[in-house]
Amino acid sequence: MASITASSFCVRSAAPQSRQIAAVSKLSGSKRVSFSYQGRNNFSSRRLRSLQISCAAKPETVEKVSRIVKKQLALADDSIVNGESKFSTLGADSLDTVEIVMGLEEEFGISVEEESAQSITTVQEAADMIEDLILKKGSA
Repeated sequence: MASITASSFCVRSAAPQSRQIAAVSKLSGSKRVSFSYQGRNNFSSRRLRSLQISCAAKPETVEKVSRIVKKQLALADDSIVNGESKFSTLGADSLDTVEIVMGLEEEFGISVEEESAQSITTVQEAADMIEDLILKKGSA
């Protein structure tokens, strides 16, 4: 059993057919998480091909996402929008969320898959996803 405290945590198996880690786990928000390996050998004897542990997206990314969300939802300037803000709490419906994602794609020069776009519920999740996509784009 391993445990970590981080604002964002992602574990991926390098090859989907490998038995190292059976699924992708992605958690956002400040919380303590634990995970265990379910396989033939114990976790410590396995070499992970990909283990990514990162803190929250850069503050400037979160701020940029917050500004875009405020603009798309036509929120008052004094409205508080931060990493923990939920789109639904801010009054966004599914169409608003699509427009927010389109604004993020345009601002950051990225392309968000529909499946990923539907899973975003907070400003922090959006910022984490953006930085992940930018990182992947840069390494391609």
